[in-house]
Amino acid sequence: MALFTRRAVERTPLDGVDVVLADLDGVVYAGDGALPHAVDSLNLSRAGRRLGYITNNASRTDASVADHLNELGLATAPSDVVTSPQAAVRLLTDLVTPGSTVLVVGGDGLVDELHKAGFVVTRSSADGPAAVVQGFAPEVGWTQLAEAAYALARPEEEGGIPWIATNTDWTIPQARGIAPGNGTLVSAVHTAVGRLATVAGKPEVPIFDEAVARFGARHPLFLGDRLDTDILGANRAGMPSALVLTGIDRPKHLLAAPAGSQPTYILRDLRQLHVPYPEATVRDGVVTVRGARVCVDGADVRILAEGDDPVDLLRAGAKAIWDTGRAIYGFRVPERLYADPFHRP
Repeated sequence: MALFTRRAVERTPLDGVDVVLADLDGVVYAGDGALPHAVDSLNLSRAGRRLGYITNNASRTDASVADHLNELGLATAPSDVVTSPQAAVRLLTDLVTPGSTVLVVGGDGLVDELHKAGFVVTRSSADGPAAVVQGFAPEVGWTQLAEAAYALARPEEEGGIPWIATNTDWTIPQARGIAPGNGTLVSAVHTAVGRLATVAGKPEVPIFDEAVARFGARHPLFLGDRLDTDILGANRAGMPSALVLTGIDRPKHLLAAPAGSQPTYILRDLRQLHVPYPEATVRDGVVTVRGARVCVDGADVRILAEGDDPVDLLRAGAKAIWDTGRAIYGFRVPERLYADPFHRP
């Protein structure tokens, strides 16, 4: 990965990139407000490249997302936004007859995409839906979850209808903190019916493939804040990624990331897209990133030098742990390595 391979010192994460694809919650904004430095940094990244967005949040339409981004100062058209409801509808069209009635658990973003594709939307299992499609919306409550459970009572292998979830993010960042996400709501239905949903959004590949095709990307870079959806999905799609420490996943999660969820770059915030990215070097088992030096000694992760920037120490520690191929619970990790001085909502 580029994070740990030899790179020219002057290169930034954006060098050679033709399309920047960004997650939204935890990367661009938290709740209604933009995260510090996000808007200016993304606008600056437009020089010589396209800017698009991939979001698992199914509560809003692509047009409403674009309006929000425009209000924040990011010039955005609806076509610049790739949503998990769009990915869900693409899956649905392969499973049921066009024009079928579909039971929706979710909000306007999901309903809008189903209407665009010619499906009839219902909220009641009594209408005999051909499928259930579930996405996040703040207003989703027991009544909607119960209707989904009634419709999904029969297993699919016994003639039951398909169940598609836009995404299974366990949490969602909001202005007041971290709140339950769609994964918790999908889990509630799963507990009731004993079935698993087919997932359309990140970390599944189709939503990334749609973005690459839509923007004509040859050398994209994906920006995310979650290892289990954003970074895993980008890795599955074969594109480099940057984890930005302004959202859900924190240093302790990063150090524990399995191979499939390790990012190409680790960024304090989006300003670091535009500054030289330091190479990590390894000599005699010691990982060095600028002034930070970390090594693994048996079961101990040792900090030999902290350096001047906490993100460099985190980069060095991640490299040292990841290179072993061992799970994090096999190590004694000093608290200083997973300290969290980085911004989050």
